Amino acid sequence: MKKDAEKLSQVELDELRGALEAEKDSVEEELAAHGRVQGETGDWQGRSTSEGEESDPSDVADNIEELATNVPLVEELEKRHTDIVDALEKMDNGTYGMCETCEEQIPPDRLEANAAARTCIAHAS
Repeated sequence: MKKDAEKLSQVELDELRGALEAEKDSVEEELAAHGRVQGETGDWQGRSTSEGEESDPSDVADNIEELATNVPLVEELEKRHTDIVDALEKMDNGTYGMCETCEEQIPPDRLEANAAARTCIAHAS
């Protein structure tokens, strides 16, 4: 592990937890606006606003365009949601802020920029 000076204080952890929880709420609102939960898996899928309605051909084209936008957006939001939930779980079990690749402490400035970061800058993909 790197120097103790780089460890986060409880105040910093509390601030980061608050930021993560606020972002989690925001991402969940975005997911609900652009997608729907798939059955028992809990996975999200993009949707169009008029899904399930009878449509004329121009509405069908609009629905396809909306789905083409929402599906990748929902995939990205779901990935971010997973990262946030994982970060909150790591806070609870005392492993928050450790790089998943090298197991070194992630610098506080990186966590301030991205509280759900899984890796240090050197191992960011």
